[in-house]
Amino acid sequence: MPRKNHQNSKIPKIRLLKRQQMWTLTAPGWVIAIALMISVMFFSTTHLYPFLAVTSPIKADVLVVEGWVTDYAVEQAFTEFKSGSYREIFTTGGPVERGFYLAEYKTFAGIAAATLKKLGVQPEKVTVVPTPDVIKDRTHASAIALRQWLANSNLPIKSMNLLTSDAHTRRSWLIFQQVLAPKIKVGIIAAKPGNYNPNKWWVSSEGVRTVISEIIAYIYALFVNW
Repeated sequence: MPRKNHQNSKIPKIRLLKRQQMWTLTAPGWVIAIALMISVMFFSTTHLYPFLAVTSPIKADVLVVEGWVTDYAVEQAFTEFKSGSYREIFTTGGPVERGFYLAEYKTFAGIAAATLKKLGVQPEKVTVVPTPDVIKDRTHASAIALRQWLANSNLPIKSMNLLTSDAHTRRSWLIFQQVLAPKIKVGIIAAKPGNYNPNKWWVSSEGVRTVISEIIAYIYALFVNW
């Protein structure tokens, strides 16, 4: 009888750990890495908000206000309209998200228009351009609704200024330019926030949420082919 191969009958060993070499930072490397992280944090806190809350108005006869902004922003729109050489003001915005069946005005565009009239804008100078009810890309839907309204009205509008909420302006400006170009030039005005200090946005939970969400949304809008 041949002898059994005891070596092959052994149960294989299961190794849970193994030794391997790895790269790690040296002391000077850690110093440089920490310095770079501090530099990025400093740059973000000092440059991120001004980049998002851009103001670059142009000479225009029409002022457009995104109706979902706060009353404080609508007041700034009123001041801009009275101090500028505008002949008309447009309000955009979709359906009210809460209290729709109780609200007198069913869209944010209607609420902003009524607020402007209450502040003193002549009713005939205020035009409501409601936005359809959409799940996402509401700013884009507002720009499309405005473009369609202008096309149907045949008004000779070649330029306009868009006023919207502080850190949202960079994204709104990008989208409205994409939708209305090349026939209509778009300038932008950032309304100042009333619920946090824009110069120290990082010390407020509202400021942090606003800036972080808007930079993500802007990057999304930048790479989406409308």
